[in-house]
Amino acid sequence: QLQLVESGGGSVQPGGSLRLSCAGSGFTMDYYAINWFRQAPGKEREGVACISSGGEITTYADSVKGRFTISRNNAKKTVYLQMNSLKPEDTAVYYCAGRVYGSDCPPFNYGMDYWGKGTPVTVSS
Repeated sequence: QLQLVESGGGSVQPGGSLRLSCAGSGFTMDYYAINWFRQAPGKEREGVACISSGGEITTYADSVKGRFTISRNNAKKTVYLQMNSLKPEDTAVYYCAGRVYGSDCPPFNYGMDYWGKGTPVTVSS
């Protein structure tokens, strides 16, 4: 069964850190660029970060540059999103999604082949 499963979400105070994981199964994750998206209540979904299939290329939304880091371990079929200096506006459900896109990252507005079900992140004092 093809699936992506997110984990690592939770509640944290402003300035804190969380590490999200996205584990793939049932497909060859090595071929896929993996994106993280998020959707806050009442807002549209937005792209957060992307890592290319081989991990050489990463892209970030301006709102998270310098605070979030995306990485991957293809042997473990897992992509990570390290989130530091968290702000209340980072509160959202975070989703990972995969798409075959050669050795590059697709733009955030491109369709994805697979989606996870999401993990919630709450940043509040």
